[in-house]
Amino acid sequence: MDTVTYLVKLGELTLKGSNLKEFEKRLVHNVQLYLETVSARVQLRAGRMYIDCPEESCKAVEFTLQHLIGITGWARTQVCEKNIESMTEAVYEQALKAKENGAKTFKIEARRSEKQFSLNSYDICREAASKVFDTGLLAVDVHNPDVTIRIEVRERCFVYNDTNKGCRGLPVGTAGKGLLLLSGGLDSPVAGYRMMRRGMKVECCYFHAYPYTSVEAQKKVEDLAQIIAQYGVETHINIIPFTEVQMRIKEISRTFTWPVDLSNEKDVRTGIRINTNPEAYSTLLLRMCMMRAASLVAKHIKAQCLITGESLGQVASQTMENMEVTESACELPLFRPLIGLDKEEIIITAKTIGSYETSILPYEDCCVLFSPKHPVLRARLQEAQMLYDALDCDALIKESFEKREVKMFSARNYVAEHFGTNN
Repeated sequence: MDTVTYLVKLGELTLKGSNLKEFEKRLVHNVQLYLETVSARVQLRAGRMYIDCPEESCKAVEFTLQHLIGITGWARTQVCEKNIESMTEAVYEQALKAKENGAKTFKIEARRSEKQFSLNSYDICREAASKVFDTGLLAVDVHNPDVTIRIEVRERCFVYNDTNKGCRGLPVGTAGKGLLLLSGGLDSPVAGYRMMRRGMKVECCYFHAYPYTSVEAQKKVEDLAQIIAQYGVETHINIIPFTEVQMRIKEISRTFTWPVDLSNEKDVRTGIRINTNPEAYSTLLLRMCMMRAASLVAKHIKAQCLITGESLGQVASQTMENMEVTESACELPLFRPLIGLDKEEIIITAKTIGSYETSILPYEDCCVLFSPKHPVLRARLQEAQMLYDALDCDALIKESFEKREVKMFSARNYVAEHFGTNN
């Protein structure tokens, strides 16, 4: 049976010093988890990873390399003998394939890590290009070629054309664990992805308010969790029933009266009259309750931080003052990886990772359904805390935590289902 070899270029982790081996070990471990259900052999040597597999496993390997965080690029390679005759033939075969795909010009780049090889990199380029040039198969263009054919002389000789881009970043699992507050929107999956690219293992929680939020809304979020798992090796989603908490918030926002008259007070920083309607605080109260519940989940799974998809000024609850209120309810560090991004930048990443089409499905989450008509824009922490204390819902939050449903999604299972040898 013929074996296919993939050459994988490592990313940022190569800059690490004494702990480089730890990062490399985690990267190999992650690849092996992806490919656990298919036939493939993974090796890492001298700044390169190699995956050898039969043809039937190629789709699984390529899916893995498209989603693997911690690499800059990869290519399906042609392995040949370490002599210039074999290299020349391999280059010619790569040029034939490129011409079939419409290429008219080429150049060669060579890298000689095996210093005992008799020719230097320049000589390898010149000699290996001879057959393509002499036969007129492709014209030489060293500045803007249609295809670049690369030769790497190592313990074996690898010949391949243009490299596929990798996800970059650090291997997932090298920077602790975080809990992502996953909604059905565009932002939170992108926030989770950005933290995974910094090496963080990401688990998820989702707040469901049945029957006010539909079964389809929950299914949408589970699909987003599966997308996160494709990049993060695996993830668990904690589905937290939050209907009772939201009904308590709705009740308080309608019945609460301030202990003092605030109707004529103005914010000393802006001069704007304070919104004294307690209902205007309902979204912030909900977010405070979510932070408390998420903190319980995070402590249970030994996560070290919470992650949200908040972006400064994007919606009413994400002004600086309102985010200060939200964060006041956290018992762990709160990471906001999208804080300085605009919506267009977030959409670009969502399309790149494949979450966009799922995120725009028309199933509303609980935050949208219970939003007040006129939300407070510049909440004051003292008033928000006063309302939160009036809720007296810590017992309800704990009950919601205890009733949570946990589901697991993994890249391993996805590869087995979609790219197994029986497919």
